[in-house]
Amino acid sequence: MISDDRIILGLLALVLGFVFATRDRPGWQRFYVFVPIILVCYLVPSLMTTFGLIDVSESNLWPVAKDYFLPAALFLMTLSIDIKGILGLGSKAIIMFLTATVGIVIGGPLALWIVAQFEPSIIGSGDTAAWRGLATLAGSWIGGGANQTAMLEVYGYPLEGFAALLAVDIIVAEIWMIFLLYGAGAHERVDRWLGADSSSIARLRDTMADYTASIERVAKANDYVLLFGVTFAIVGLAHLLGGWLGSWFAAVQGEDATLASEFFWVVVIATTAGLAASFTRARELEGIGASKFGVLFIFLLVAVIGTRMDVTKIADAPAFMAIGFIWMLFHVILLLGVAKLIKAPFFFVAVGSKANIGGAASAPVVAAAFHPALAPVGVLLAVLGYALGTYGAILCAQMMAAVG
Repeated sequence: MISDDRIILGLLALVLGFVFATRDRPGWQRFYVFVPIILVCYLVPSLMTTFGLIDVSESNLWPVAKDYFLPAALFLMTLSIDIKGILGLGSKAIIMFLTATVGIVIGGPLALWIVAQFEPSIIGSGDTAAWRGLATLAGSWIGGGANQTAMLEVYGYPLEGFAALLAVDIIVAEIWMIFLLYGAGAHERVDRWLGADSSSIARLRDTMADYTASIERVAKANDYVLLFGVTFAIVGLAHLLGGWLGSWFAAVQGEDATLASEFFWVVVIATTAGLAASFTRARELEGIGASKFGVLFIFLLVAVIGTRMDVTKIADAPAFMAIGFIWMLFHVILLLGVAKLIKAPFFFVAVGSKANIGGAASAPVVAAAFHPALAPVGVLLAVLGYALGTYGAILCAQMMAAVG
């Protein structure tokens, strides 16, 4: 059994390298359609632990991932937000994106309350309270992996039970993804039912065709040093201010209060710093791949979490699975109702939803299903989801806590 962190990190890096080296290969693409990449990156490290290849009982990889990689990922993913570009998508795109977010925030407490009427024991208590675990689902479905991990740490849900919620996340989200991709292939009929004029999508396609090329440039060593310097300076500042704020609220509200958590403030400060920097010249760092480094940190986080998960807990998911399906159903009904009311094209329904549920990993895929040139629209809205994921998940979690 391997217990040396240096060797374990090497094995995790090898797993990630293999997954990303094969993701675009013809023979593997079909596999990753049915087994999402993020699931593989959780599952393989988990199986390494389950079958005794590695021992993480005394590992220090999780504190490093949590304290360094996570705030860095949140900062880098929100740094690249193009507010002007998002506003340029038009009011219907923004309305549908925000509707998707509201559907997740409100749908969580509603689904928990409904299932609790039939299965009261699902509420739980203490660290294993359902709302704490479901907060990770809210983080994932509004933002992405970094927000999910942030909620896992902020609310202290046991990692041993996280596998069940991961199963809900993957299965429910992927089923909805199938419906969206099918709808993309028949969007003219759906648009007719919605009463929507899709000519704006054609204009948007032309506008977005050159978006990615316009911000990319060849990076120099100085650029990368600057990027990492700014990123980890923000990480350090987030911990400094988070410690002060956590201590102050602990003295005022007590040690058990959410606002007394230092890590809560680290997450909020890192996200807010990224948003603030996106209004400055610092956003130009996206041209050298700021969000790509954010993705790297997120997948390192995922792999480290995988080593601490118990895959046998996936069998404990029935009640959580019911919550997930009801939650998603509310999200879908709200989206379609608002789309019909404002006559929004199905493209904005699909991309607005996946920019929340799936984020940067799947929103561009859904957008590209309508037309390859529209993929950047998915990226734009997904990055906005990373910013809202922290705040929206915290709001949703507090509402679910009230249900319990």
